[in-house]
Amino acid sequence: MCGIVGYVGERDAVPVLLEGLRRLEYRGYDSAGIAVQTPDGLGWRKSVGRLTELEQALAANELHGRPGIGHTRWATHGEPSTTNSHPHLDGTGRIAVVHNGIIENYQALRDALGACGHTFQSDTDTEVLPHLIEAELAQGAPDSETALRQALQQARGAYALGVLFADQPDTVYAARLGSPLIVGIGDGEYFIASDVPAIVKHIREVIYLNDGEIAVLTPDGVTVKNLEGEVIEHKRHPVAIAPEAAERAGFETFMLKEIHEQPRVLRSLLESHLTDTDRVHIPDIGFSDDYFQLLRRIMIVSCGTAYHAAMYGKFLLEHLTGLAVETDLGSEFRYRSPRIERDTLFVAVSQSGETADTLASLRLAREMKCKVCSICNVVGSSLVRESDSILYTEAGPEIGVASTKAYTAQLLAFALFSIHVGRARGELSDARAAALVKALAAVPDAIHYVLERADRIRAIADKHHDGPSALYLGRRFNYPTALEGALKNKEISYQHAEGYAAGEMKHGPIALINEYMPVICVCTQTDDEVYDKMISNVREVEARHGRIIALATDGDRQVADLAEDIIYVPPISEEFSPLVNVVALQLLAYYAAQARGTDIDKPRNLAKSVTVE
Repeated sequence: MCGIVGYVGERDAVPVLLEGLRRLEYRGYDSAGIAVQTPDGLGWRKSVGRLTELEQALAANELHGRPGIGHTRWATHGEPSTTNSHPHLDGTGRIAVVHNGIIENYQALRDALGACGHTFQSDTDTEVLPHLIEAELAQGAPDSETALRQALQQARGAYALGVLFADQPDTVYAARLGSPLIVGIGDGEYFIASDVPAIVKHIREVIYLNDGEIAVLTPDGVTVKNLEGEVIEHKRHPVAIAPEAAERAGFETFMLKEIHEQPRVLRSLLESHLTDTDRVHIPDIGFSDDYFQLLRRIMIVSCGTAYHAAMYGKFLLEHLTGLAVETDLGSEFRYRSPRIERDTLFVAVSQSGETADTLASLRLAREMKCKVCSICNVVGSSLVRESDSILYTEAGPEIGVASTKAYTAQLLAFALFSIHVGRARGELSDARAAALVKALAAVPDAIHYVLERADRIRAIADKHHDGPSALYLGRRFNYPTALEGALKNKEISYQHAEGYAAGEMKHGPIALINEYMPVICVCTQTDDEVYDKMISNVREVEARHGRIIALATDGDRQVADLAEDIIYVPPISEEFSPLVNVVALQLLAYYAAQARGTDIDKPRNLAKSVTVE
């Protein structure tokens, strides 16, 4: 959601903060601001809109100083405005706070502070924090650090904080509870950030803060403490991301770059998990074959795009392992009084590893004594640290808000996991497992085939992008593909789109079909048992004059005779066709968004990492 950066060092903090905020734009935001220490006290600038607005404000009214904190806001409490933008200050103007998260008891705190004479300027929950710290100092807290700790002990909810005090030169405080925040260690300078890409050019090592911890950054180093003031020893992790990974590398957008990175990402993931004898090897799986032999049920929980990956995982796991598999949305799982036995394997899926609803669901599963396996892209994330077992997707930084390479990497992770579990349970013979591995190895080249035909997909998008709505249909393994294709279209082109299981079309959605409605039909498997049924669904659309865009296997003339437009993909095994098919739908959404003139990397109202409920 919101983005935070902070800097302690010898350089002017303002350009460092602006660079870091620019690298966090992918998280989504509607306003931005910075605060720095100056010889005259704290100085700050805030603006609504893109970072260019803040840069213009700084050009018109220069600000210099060090250290500093910066913020990009995604509005939760109060509309986007300069007043509601961060940083927020206390009543004296000597304490500045930037915040990601939600203070759930802010109204009660605000009322209590107001009764003591505190006056608030904004509609935000965040503003209570600097006033709480001010109140603690006024009531006798011996120093700023103690006041901060005492204030946070009163706050309920989630937060990642950067805090500056006018009377503490060369010091930045950071605190975390439920929202991601890291400390970066450079060459004689120190940083805080919501994510590593924001500061990757400047750091060698990273400290991943845990919930309930406060970091004190000074020119002499970093000290981490808990809310009781006890020092916590932290391991420093080397930075594994190359700085160029967070650049566009000549592509017009990060999303297009990340679509084109998918063959490389999947090939690398395969190389990491296949042995010389073409057996699946998952080094961090953490569970024995005996465990999987006795296992009877898997519960997969995730949100958004990751939920579509979970649906695919359910279909594939049931197909290859004989296990009962259930999926649920993280935002619903906790509130339906779930009944899961302690011998259920709980699988959490999240690109960032910080998705609030998924994390809360994981914690509930742990309370129920379930083992937890997570599929995640970010080393050191909360999800990773709270899991018994990890399957890293190794997709690298994904900067575009709409997920592409992280999604296909999640699909591949489920494919590898399914083969591994199927072999462990004796459901897959050596020959069958080898055939599946061979089919998986063909996926990166098949995606290249789709990417090489991007001009054809662009022409189709240009033709159909101006429709008011679109319908996506798929069956079996490609039902989640239809859902994901529709989601991509909604996210970046703002065209209304719905994904449906094709067999459900007659149960309502068919009423929408007319001569203006683009209907994207995923019917790529000519040897699949549901192919004929999919063709029947296409004919039903044709009979109602829907504008059929078919995704079909190269050479399939039956579909070509029915469709107004067709996107061909190479022959690929039924089980793994979603990894290829979804790339075509990513490109279709991308070029539709381009034709509609939207901000593709930073679509309105969306955030890359949803770290609040």
